[in-house]
Amino acid sequence: MNRNPNLQGYKGRVRELLLSAGVEVGDEVRVVRDGEVYEGVLAPRIEYGGEDFIVVKLRSGYNIGVRVSDGKVQVEKLPARREVRYKSPVIPEAKATLPSVAILGTGGTIASRVDYRTGAVTPIFSADDLYGFTPELAGIARIDVETVFNIFSEDMTPKHWSIIAYKIGEYVSKGIDGIIVTHGTDTMGYTAAALSFALRNLPVPVILVGAQRSPDRPSSDAALNLIGAVTAAAYAPFAEVVVAMHKGLSDDEVAFHRGTRVRKCHTSRRDAFKSINSDQVAVYRDYKIEMLTEDYRRRGEDGFRVEAEFEERVALIKFYPGFDPKIIEWYIDDGYRGLVIEGTGLGHVSSRCIPALKRAVDSGVFVGMTSQCLWGRINMSVYRTGRELQAVGVVPLEDMLPETALVKLMWVLARVDDVGEARRLMLTNIAGEIFRRTSFRWYA
Repeated sequence: MNRNPNLQGYKGRVRELLLSAGVEVGDEVRVVRDGEVYEGVLAPRIEYGGEDFIVVKLRSGYNIGVRVSDGKVQVEKLPARREVRYKSPVIPEAKATLPSVAILGTGGTIASRVDYRTGAVTPIFSADDLYGFTPELAGIARIDVETVFNIFSEDMTPKHWSIIAYKIGEYVSKGIDGIIVTHGTDTMGYTAAALSFALRNLPVPVILVGAQRSPDRPSSDAALNLIGAVTAAAYAPFAEVVVAMHKGLSDDEVAFHRGTRVRKCHTSRRDAFKSINSDQVAVYRDYKIEMLTEDYRRRGEDGFRVEAEFEERVALIKFYPGFDPKIIEWYIDDGYRGLVIEGTGLGHVSSRCIPALKRAVDSGVFVGMTSQCLWGRINMSVYRTGRELQAVGVVPLEDMLPETALVKLMWVLARVDDVGEARRLMLTNIAGEIFRRTSFRWYA
């Protein structure tokens, strides 16, 4: 008997029933309850779902939940039908004269596929699979692929950012023409910001690319995003960290957003990513890259280095009506070195928070203010509350996105101990995260 059967999400009585029947997720089963017979594939359960159901993917493709708690249920393992397995595509050969591009896999939907036997979305593509899945890439560049790790983006941490940055450094030192990082979309903006600060004076493009729908779905955005990203990595004139995702709902354009200016603004649309308080850097259309701004770092400039350490004792705190200042006190008492406040409007929180914020500043904690509004910029000199916050030492962080400010503060506090020096660096434009003027035309 398998001592470690795959019974993902099954617990308690139901798990014992499945164990006694010798079945696991993916097996063909017959479930009989009160004389009704259901046949299909045992599907995985949501970990925190109710414990009293067996989920079966019927041969029609639909899932059904069979309740165990209020009826007599029998489970029988059936002989396996001919199994349909995913077959890795053949990696095409590219011409030796083409530019060289590295694809570094870190996971996410772009590196996932649906297991149609069980219905689960699983992160099982390797970076090689991505290359083979889009054979058009062979006509664009010579691809070097490496899977750095394979995780969903919600599991990404500052330690992962450092690993990615140093891996990119290795490829830059080899003379690569451009680098792609495949990444889950949910926290891709954070990683893009982290790499923007960690990779100083880049000589080549570093492009994060993801997908809202897995590559094996007919409506997937993965192929176009990847083709656009590789084209930019090979031929674009800019040398910055950018995010490459669909520009619109059609499969014809990929937008490139500066890594410190991008946010995912929709849960599921393929054009979910927007540049905030900034122009897009470029767009891929008609098989070529078109620049949309002249404000970018050029390829081939000198001085590249990796500075990929991040101080993790930094928090992003969202203010809301009724916010309890004890939350701020907790971070002070727990030894946090920096706080980024996501305030309202021009940069405000309740006056009830001012004593706690003063204590934070007096304790040597850097406190910076951003806005929940996203578009526009902080101006804490308009209203009394803003002036009072500045008086106790809260620093207005111009037009930085809250998540960019968080990542930047992590990066800054890994380099300096002095709060005054941290303030200077936080108000210095390092990677396009601060503009001194904000254009109304950027509002989407």
